[in-house]
Amino acid sequence: MYYRVTLEDKVRVPPHRLGEDLETVILDELQKQLEGSIDKEIGIFIAVTTIDRVGEGEIVHGDGAVYYDVTFEALVLRIALQEVIEGEVVETTSFGAFISLGPIDAMLHVSQISDDFITYDEKNNTLNCQESGRAIQVGDGIRCRVVTLSLNEREPRESKIGLTMRQAGLGTEKWLVEERTKEQESHGASA
Repeated sequence: MYYRVTLEDKVRVPPHRLGEDLETVILDELQKQLEGSIDKEIGIFIAVTTIDRVGEGEIVHGDGAVYYDVTFEALVLRIALQEVIEGEVVETTSFGAFISLGPIDAMLHVSQISDDFITYDEKNNTLNCQESGRAIQVGDGIRCRVVTLSLNEREPRESKIGLTMRQAGLGTEKWLVEERTKEQESHGASA
């Protein structure tokens, strides 16, 4: 889930940027330092949005930079085990699909797609369910549940998120519309 958080940090303003607008420089420095990074307590930093307060600056002997205590707002993504999330299929392979959750991709293994036997159509880059005739392809919107989560603060690209769609209410947007239509038709027939 996405959150807007207010944080405090000490920000280094390099000597060559001391003549520029202070808030702009601090925002730039925070964006460079934080965006795309992971903090297990805070989450995955999407964007540093605003600077709320800039305190007094401190000069550290021998550095030449000025360090400011800053309060700022950021947009973060916090992913929890068993959370239901939505994303977009960005790649399909013979072993599953990669789902973009915004700043990070997750893996949907073929064994977690359906009870059907799944085949990979390399020519069309689709994962096909043999019995139901359903397919997954790049660009599909998808709703999944997080089943494994291993975030790596030092190397965010090495983080691993595993997903499943093998439960009711999960699947591609198209599958979910089909399920809803079937359910409405069955309720209409019984009424």
